[in-house]
Amino acid sequence: MLAPWNDSQPIYRQLRDRVIALILDGMLKDGDALPSVRAVAAEYNVNPLTVSKAYQELVDEKLVETRRGLGMFVLPGARERLMDSERQRFLHEDWPPILERIRRLGLDAARLLNLSSPLQGESA
Repeated sequence: MLAPWNDSQPIYRQLRDRVIALILDGMLKDGDALPSVRAVAAEYNVNPLTVSKAYQELVDEKLVETRRGLGMFVLPGARERLMDSERQRFLHEDWPPILERIRRLGLDAARLLNLSSPLQGESA
C-alpha cells in the first residue's frame, strides 16, 4: 500500500482500492491474510475505524472473509472475480473515450499494435 492520500475520495475507499490493487497484482493471493486493522492504522496514521470500514467493504464484496480471532483473509477466486469486474468496467467506462480519441487522432490498429516503437519517427 502506498501513501499519501488524495482528496478525491474518502480514505477508507482509498484503502479498499489499495487492497484490491494488491489482489489484482497478485501480491495478496487466495488465503493470504490482510494486514491487521491496527497495523494498517498505525502505518498510515489513520483511525482504526477507517481501516475497519475499508475491510468491511471488501467483506461485503465477497473478496475477503473474517476468521474470528485470526483476522481477514482473501477468499478463493477473489482475483478472478476482480479481473472480470475490472475488465467489464474498462470495456464499458474506460474504453469508449479511448476509442473515440484513437479515431479522432486517425490512428489505426496496426500502428497501435506495433510493439517495436509506436512513436518512432514522430516528433513530440
